[in-house]
Parts: sequence; structure tokens; C-alpha cells
Amino acid sequence: MSTDQAPPAASPAPPAASAVQPQPPKLPRRRLAVYLAIAAVVALGGVAYAVNYYRYAQAHEWTDDAFVDGHIVRVSPRVPGKVVRVLITDNQDVATGEPLVEIDPRDFQVRVDQARAAVASAESLARTAEQNLAVVRGATAASIQQAQAGVDQAQAGLAMARSQVEVARGQLARAEAHIAVSQATLAQARGVAAAAEAEAKRTADDLKRYTELFDAGRISRQQIDAAATAAHAAEEQAKAAQGAVAAAQAGITESEAARKAAADSVKLAEDQVPQADAKIAEYRARLVDANLAPQRVAAAEAQFATASSDAARLRAVLAQAELEMSYTKVTAPEAGYVTKKSVEVGQFFQPGQAMLAIVSPNTWVTANFKETALARIRPGQDAEVRVDAYPGKLFRGHVDSVQAGTGAAFSLLPPENATGNFVKVVQRVPVKIVLDDPPDPKYRLSPGMSAVPEVHVK
Repeated sequence: MSTDQAPPAASPAPPAASAVQPQPPKLPRRRLAVYLAIAAVVALGGVAYAVNYYRYAQAHEWTDDAFVDGHIVRVSPRVPGKVVRVLITDNQDVATGEPLVEIDPRDFQVRVDQARAAVASAESLARTAEQNLAVVRGATAASIQQAQAGVDQAQAGLAMARSQVEVARGQLARAEAHIAVSQATLAQARGVAAAAEAEAKRTADDLKRYTELFDAGRISRQQIDAAATAAHAAEEQAKAAQGAVAAAQAGITESEAARKAAADSVKLAEDQVPQADAKIAEYRARLVDANLAPQRVAAAEAQFATASSDAARLRAVLAQAELEMSYTKVTAPEAGYVTKKSVEVGQFFQPGQAMLAIVSPNTWVTANFKETALARIRPGQDAEVRVDAYPGKLFRGHVDSVQAGTGAAFSLLPPENATGNFVKVVQRVPVKIVLDDPPDPKYRLSPGMSAVPEVHVK
């Protein structure tokens, strides 16, 4: 649209326009030929690009909806406790089994010590039960024979005790008879002694009278000598009679001692009879008990089995305590790089509470291809991957697998196409591309990096 304004009415009219329009200037023929040549080259380049792109598109599938993926291991303790040592820092490279964090082990050491003491006690009881079982098994037959022999021996002892009672009673009867004889002998000896004493007294009196008569000269010497001889003989007979009385009394004393000894022997022999009866009862009880040996063997076997099972159970408790003790040292489950470290000395952690994460250096690419491109993608096909972090680097790999389901099907809230209005949307399916080149420290790939993979479909 023109921007010029109409002239005022008083102004003179403009001159009339010429009937002939001016013609544009004509290009020189040489310049026209150059332009045409350039246009032809551009057209040929466009055709060549279109042909190459078509050929490339027929042999490749690519997408920019792809990311580097890898194993991310969240490290958490398996036992509760307070952290006493932290042995790693952020982004540190760790090897498999390398110590990361140490939890206070004192409570767990006490449990291990208690479990070891319990195992030692249980094993000692098990060994005792095993030895007892061996003793019971070995003594089964011997105990029966020993008990039977004891019964026979006790019965023989009873018979001997009874015979000793009879012998002792015979000895007592003989001792009592000997006492009766000794008492009769004593009585006779006392009678003889009394007569001898009377005769000695008479002869002594006679000697006294004869002495007086001799002094008076009334009897001869021969008569007084005869009286003295008779008095001396009577005195000797009296002494002999007294000796016989003493001998008889000693015999009675000896006989009394023999009777007492015989009575003691009778009592001792009679006391041995109930003892022999008690031994018979005891050995018969032992024989009955020996005949129960199979039951004792079974009981000993059960006791040994119980002790063995207790020892095994306590060994398992010890193994569990030692295992929990080993869990106080948190180690790297695999090699990688430490990330998201959230553990510090003095913190108290519960089992399952995240301390840090380890990212494995073994990575792959998850490419979310449109479902329309999956018809030509197969596992094993070669692929080239460019990562946005390293524009000049080309990573080579191959298709490992295709996920059995779209990404939307495994989302937190999968779509419900049976409800509401339906709008068809081309879905994307994750494809795992494994890199063939070994990890290069200069081009470290981390999960989450953007990538552009190209899959050779022919």
C-alpha cells in the first residue's frame, strides 16, 4: 500500500502519465549463463542429497530420544548401628569389595562372644553325651553278666553266712557245756580244798599239842617228828587243793570268754544273713536294671541327638552373629564410582537406609525408538552412538534386545485407552544398545547423558 497523500484542490493538476511503461534492463547473456549453471549445480546437489538421504534412511534407523544407562547400586547397611568411619569421598573410584563405611561393631562383638561361649558349652555337652552313649552301649552285655554273677555270688554268701551261724551256734553250745564241766570241777575242787584245809588245821593242832607234850617229856622225838610230818603234808595238800580251785576258776573264766566269743560269732554270723539277703536283692535289682539296657541306650541316643542338635543350632546362631559382625564393614558390591554420598561419621543408620550409590563403568544406551521403526530393528545389528557430551567421539556397539512393552505400559500411571476420548499416539519402545568398545577413561559415560544412536538395519 502506497504511503503518499492526495494534493490540495488549489494545486495545479499533475501532468498526464505516459502511455508507455519503462522496461527492466536486460541481463547480459554471460551472467545469465552463470546463474543457470549455479541453479543446475544446486539442483543436482539437492537431487544427490535426496538420493543419499533416501539410501541412508533405508539402511539406518536413528533417534534423539536416547540416554546412557548403567547399573546404579544403592548401598545401604544390613545391620543397624552408628557410623564410626567413612573411608570414601564423592566421585571416588572403588573396586569390588573395597571398604566404604564401618559401623560400630562392639554390640555385635558381644553377641559373637556369647554365641561362641554357648557353642563351646553345647559342644562339651554333646561330647559328654556321646561318651555316655559309648559307655552305655559297651556296658549293655557286661552289665547283665555282672549282675547275674553278683546274684550268684550273693546267694553263695547267704549260704555261707547261714553255715557260719550253725558253726557259731555249735561253738556256743560247746562253750556252755565246757562251762558246766568247769563249774562241776570247781565245786569238786572247793570240796577237796575244804577237806584239805580241815586236815591241815587238825594236823597243825596235833603238832602243837605234841610239841607241848614233848617239851614236858611225855612223848618221844619220833612221835613229834611224825606229827610235824603229817602237819606239813596236810598243809601241802591244802595248798594243792587251793591251786586246783584256782585252776577250776580260771577254767570257768576261760570257758566264759569262749562262750562270749561264740555268742559274738553267732551274732556276727546272724547279722551277715540279712546283709547277704540285701545283696541278693541289690544284685537282682541290678539284673532287672541291666535287662533295661536297650531302653537306656535309646535314652542315651536321644540325649546325644538332642545335644548334637543344640550344638548345631548354636553354631548356626554363631554363624549368624559372625555374619552380622561382618556386615558392620560395608564394602563395595561392585566396581564403580561413588555418587550421592549421604553418610557421615556419627550418623545412625537402619537396614535399607541409603548411604551412597555406586555407578558401574559398564554402561549401555537405551534408545526409545518409535514403534513404527521396530519392524527393521533386530538384536545383533551394528549401531553407532554419538553422545552430546563428546561431540567428536563415535561409539560403536550393537543392538542387544528390544523391550517387551512400550515405555508408557510400564509408567507409573499407564494410559487407559478404554476411558474418555481416544487419540492415537505413536508409542516408543526402549531398545538396549550395548557398546562394543571398552570403557575409555577420557570419555567416561554416565547414566542420564543424552545420546543419538544410529542402527544399521541392513
